[in-house]
Amino acid sequence: MSLESEVDLPGGAVLPGALPDALRAELIAFRRDLHMHPELGNQEFRTTAAIKERLERAGLKPRVLDVGTGLVCDIGVSGEQWDGGPSMLALRADIDGLPIPDTKAECPYRSTVPDRAHACGHDVHTTVVLGAGLVLAELHKQGLLPRPVRLIFQPAEEVLPGGAADAIKCGALEGVGAIIAVHCDPRVDAGQIGLREGPITSACDRLEIALNGPGGHTARPHLTTDLVTAAARVVTDVPALVGRRFDSRSGIAITWGRVESGHAPNVIPQHAELSGTVRCLDIEAWRQ
Repeated sequence: MSLESEVDLPGGAVLPGALPDALRAELIAFRRDLHMHPELGNQEFRTTAAIKERLERAGLKPRVLDVGTGLVCDIGVSGEQWDGGPSMLALRADIDGLPIPDTKAECPYRSTVPDRAHACGHDVHTTVVLGAGLVLAELHKQGLLPRPVRLIFQPAEEVLPGGAADAIKCGALEGVGAIIAVHCDPRVDAGQIGLREGPITSACDRLEIALNGPGGHTARPHLTTDLVTAAARVVTDVPALVGRRFDSRSGIAITWGRVESGHAPNVIPQHAELSGTVRCLDIEAWRQ
């Protein structure tokens, strides 16, 4: 789908795919500001305040989640929030950054927070849903919004078990009949939107493994557990073993993101740690 397409609306109105220049410039500036000030999960206070302020300027009534970060905002309802009328379509974005440094070349909107970056595109997701909300609010004022819409700005997506559970507990899905989310994908050209039926990414659980044993000198590995070699076997063998216990169509994948052990090349360590994720595309296999 091209961003330059047109969308037919009730009453014969047409919304151009291209945003008005003023709004486009504002959203670019908004996204770059978020990119400069990334916040980790459950710490997105500045981000939440920025979203809330802009929605309020549009005449909307956003509600910060009870956990203190993240918010929801209803458009096209009679009161401040859903009153039991037609089910809402929800648009969802995640708002947190990652605990990694921004290593890209110098640019005006590079992260200003050490070891923090919007490297997963959540600043874009947030801006997209904010921009959509502003356009939908204007359509509602013109009587052209066919059903109510809820904007969901979810905190702590990068934290397991994740901020989605907190948002649900705070009532984010109450009255929602369908929900749409978006994610940046570097394989899709700018200006294009990719659609897929069924799962795109997978359910995720965090995996932590600690190995301990007597260490010693590398000249005498037979008197130790040779812990680094043991950790290497876990890295290679465990994903293969798990993959043989499930239907290959379930999309089970164990992937390691961190392996740490030892400090010196001639000393076999006493401790090793591995961190990774277990991902699955099939709900029944995930439960198993």
